[in-house]
Amino acid sequence: MRLKDKTALITGAGGGIGKAIAKAYVKEGASVIICGRNEDSLKDACQEISKSFNFHLMHTAHQILPHGEIEYVKADVVNKDDIKRLANRVEEKWNKLDILVNNASILGVRASILDYPEDIWEEVINVNLNGQFFVIKAILPFLLKSKSGSIINVSSSVGRRGKALWGAYAASKFGLEGLTQVLADELSSANVRVNSVNPGGTRTEMRARAYPGEDPMTLPTPEDIVHVFLYLASDESVGITGKEFNARDWLNTK
Repeated sequence: MRLKDKTALITGAGGGIGKAIAKAYVKEGASVIICGRNEDSLKDACQEISKSFNFHLMHTAHQILPHGEIEYVKADVVNKDDIKRLANRVEEKWNKLDILVNNASILGVRASILDYPEDIWEEVINVNLNGQFFVIKAILPFLLKSKSGSIINVSSSVGRRGKALWGAYAASKFGLEGLTQVLADELSSANVRVNSVNPGGTRTEMRARAYPGEDPMTLPTPEDIVHVFLYLASDESVGITGKEFNARDWLNTK
């Protein structure tokens, strides 16, 4: 099991890519906390993941496979009191952390810069960039206690090359790429590596809102793109830091 005895925190994991990463981590032996703003989605995600492994164990008879555990904390990444509660839970449960996946983000609107609503711009930058900073700052002390810590920032193709009408979302992801580089350099002599992952077009609700005319069946599912997240969370990636990864490059990885 690639993540046996490791601990992980995944933000924005009530559904989509975050939930798929959580399930993959639990399957590989990690103990996981997921967080997000919607408590019902978080509860459903935990129940779904737990039940999937209970079903598996019931049908393996003499080949019972161990797996990790999962729980949730309702937390908004832009609410500092929520982040403090989240950090307190990490401290109470483990007093250290091996893996942090910064997945929480919102789309905003597809509009030109001239027409972009200022209140939505501020909200997107707050969630997608400031929120990532708040989480990292609060959680980093626990990652530094790990023998092999990993921060994985979920970016976007438009956070590496801007495109018209992507406004605040693109700007926030460019900022997250910059934060990744700064932090990787700051921690270059520490035991925590920092990398970014561009999931690419994936069959999620956010993608459907961005491209309402697109056939979702032409896209990989969140479960299809978890391989790079497993690699970066595992000790296989020790020494790899400050790099940009594309999940699509890992689609055929087993």
